[in-house]
Amino acid sequence: MTKYRKSLASLVGTLTLLTGTILTVPTVNAVDGASNIEKGKAIAFGRTQGNCLTCHVMDNGESPGNLGPPLIAMKARFPDKAKLRAQIWDPTVANPESAMVPFGKHKVLTEEEIDYLVDYIWTL
Repeated sequence: MTKYRKSLASLVGTLTLLTGTILTVPTVNAVDGASNIEKGKAIAFGRTQGNCLTCHVMDNGESPGNLGPPLIAMKARFPDKAKLRAQIWDPTVANPESAMVPFGKHKVLTEEEIDYLVDYIWTL
């Protein structure tokens, strides 16, 4: 469990004690029975994990940003799925000036979460 998730779990526990109401925070674990693509979509749309919508227009997402390019025609843009994964892992390799978070290099997402995210984004 990452430091962030431990803090989040602690915060949820604290809020539960204060309010008496159990708060749920969706994570990849909440969709264990889902396909890899569905898990990837949950990460991409989740505001606490991938949070792709902050910068990208994609797949009917609500309140998308426009800092990054729209995530469309991804198979045409990245015919080699490994290059898409490398871009998500550390975009500064291809573009040192990239504003995109290096999700793998900075351990924002796990290897498995990045794989799910790539599976989903490649369908767009």
